[in-house]
Amino acid sequence: MRSVVYAAVVLAGLMTGCAHQSSTYSDLFIPDGEAIYERPVEEMWPEVRKYFTEANLPFREDRGSMVLETDWRQEFGGSKVAGFFHRYMVMGKRESPTQSKLWIIRITKSRNKALAPPGRDLDWGISRAIGGNAGGDVAVPGLSPDDFEEYLDAPVGENSFFAESGQGSRDLVMEWRVFRSISPKLMKEENAPKPVKVAMAPNAKGGATATDFECGLPILGLGKQAKPGSVLLLGEMHGTQEVPRFIAQASCQAAVAGTPVTVGLELPLESQTRVDAFLDSAGTEDDWLKLMEAPFWRSPYPDGRSSEAVANMLEQLRQLRSRGLDVDIFVFDHPKSQGQAREDAMAATVRHQVESGPGRFHVILSGNIHSRTKKGLPWDKSFRPMGLLLKDELDSVVALDMAYNSGSAWICAVDSKGVKDRLDCGIREAKGRDNGDRFFLHTWGGTNDDGYHGVFYVGPVNASAPAVHKGLGRPGAGDNSGAPVEDRTPTLASH
Repeated sequence: MRSVVYAAVVLAGLMTGCAHQSSTYSDLFIPDGEAIYERPVEEMWPEVRKYFTEANLPFREDRGSMVLETDWRQEFGGSKVAGFFHRYMVMGKRESPTQSKLWIIRITKSRNKALAPPGRDLDWGISRAIGGNAGGDVAVPGLSPDDFEEYLDAPVGENSFFAESGQGSRDLVMEWRVFRSISPKLMKEENAPKPVKVAMAPNAKGGATATDFECGLPILGLGKQAKPGSVLLLGEMHGTQEVPRFIAQASCQAAVAGTPVTVGLELPLESQTRVDAFLDSAGTEDDWLKLMEAPFWRSPYPDGRSSEAVANMLEQLRQLRSRGLDVDIFVFDHPKSQGQAREDAMAATVRHQVESGPGRFHVILSGNIHSRTKKGLPWDKSFRPMGLLLKDELDSVVALDMAYNSGSAWICAVDSKGVKDRLDCGIREAKGRDNGDRFFLHTWGGTNDDGYHGVFYVGPVNASAPAVHKGLGRPGAGDNSGAPVEDRTPTLASH
């Protein structure tokens, strides 16, 4: 049975600890268990309503049952390529005559058809039109058929029923965020801890709060790794939609929790100028063209690093940066070097970036050969991967291997027909293990045979085709602007 003084104990605990953090708390560190209010639900609920009003989270309410539902917000705050939308369902619950609690359910909708329930694409009537317009598919005046599809895909207001897929998850981060804000008022406590300040870029105009940003469902275990000065090496299988979204969410959540973030990507070093220019741009069609003109994006053998999901991630990080968050990107691949020389060069580039920003959280994404922290490969016992070199030279390095549920990925492999020096690229089956749908990080307390300290899990994976298959304009636009490659349709790679 819970202690009746649980809330008071938690608040006291939040105020103690390290001296430099005694007056603040971070959303990345969530106490185990529920937040219990030492007040009846009838006293707690008005403060809950006030919180959501002041946080600029519009809602509608069922006043008779202490339930409210917020409006939809798009992930990463207005990015045109996010494709994910979130809202909260908030329920006040009676724990005892003198205690209460909140359940906050985050409802997520996606345009990703891979998560859609069976039967979603079937036409159950004469027309898909809203309002029973049997004479045609377009029920909204002035919308073309293509625009109407976009309208259906975007869960705005009551048409949210038509989103491709959705799921709901209890959001303990939001529950504790609300608790930490309103419980001291209910208890009339003074000097209660305040939330840490959002990590804003030095040139950002104005301030911001955590509720100003929609960073997606909190990533479990991120708080243990997202610290100033720490380096998180993530070894991935290229070519999925999920890993770039994981990176964007982790960057957003860490920065909102007060830690500046720098993302390192295994892209050619010569792309740095274009990436910098794009991050500081308005993200217009011309800005996209300048980014995508680099030869890397038009390689005849796109291996997944130049996927549409990676391009979308750049847009999402650009969007966060444009709103003032202190997020940055650097690239570190040296494609002209081979073997050990390439590992040495990549490690030197990453080390320079980390040492140049000692107060930042560095997230380094690469293929999972490079991020290992142990010497040797089956075909080269003397091989010293980038991860090993960084572990020997930097103070705080954690390497995590990618874990995922089965699905697909865009992969380049040695040509199945035996053609020498040729890669066979396409959508391939990816077999993994089901650990649910929630993103998480997990460490083991040691390392495995490859030198990994644990895993980062991204759920079921879905292939992401090369960005140029959408044309050279804004990825996600589907307009094939510019000069698309000849074969624009992803094909199933032969096995």
